[in-house]
Amino acid sequence: MATTLKINGKQHQVDLPDDVPLLWVLRDEVGLTGTKFGCGVAACGACTVHIDGEAVRSCQVALSDVWGDVTTIEGLGSPDALATIQQAWIEHQVAQCGYCQSGQIMQAATLLAENPDPSDADIDEAMQGNLCRCGTYPLIRAAIHDAASKLKEA
Repeated sequence: MATTLKINGKQHQVDLPDDVPLLWVLRDEVGLTGTKFGCGVAACGACTVHIDGEAVRSCQVALSDVWGDVTTIEGLGSPDALATIQQAWIEHQVAQCGYCQSGQIMQAATLLAENPDPSDADIDEAMQGNLCRCGTYPLIRAAIHDAASKLKEA
């Protein structure tokens, strides 16, 4: 059955079973490979995307359960106009191996949308479901604080 999804502002029609995880729709059907497969059970956050602005684990959302517009890391900003959080990530050199970073950034973007001035505790709580095997948590926290500061100035 054909399903139409709005992903990063563009309509995409896919013809897949209803139970196919959104992650595979994004990666295999639409070709947006910035969203990563991590654990497959929503425990690591590598596959985090937004649905109507809410951070969700795309490995656990079935195609038929997608309730709104989807935004992936490719839709958060562009190479010519990075989102503030993406720019902060670069400036703080957060990425080590980089595998988890798109999910981390998507989770951080949701945090900043909901809480424009997060404390360290707010950041730790919001980001606790996004795991980084390289241990970049202090850099992640610094980048989020920096992005929050820049968003307040804008």
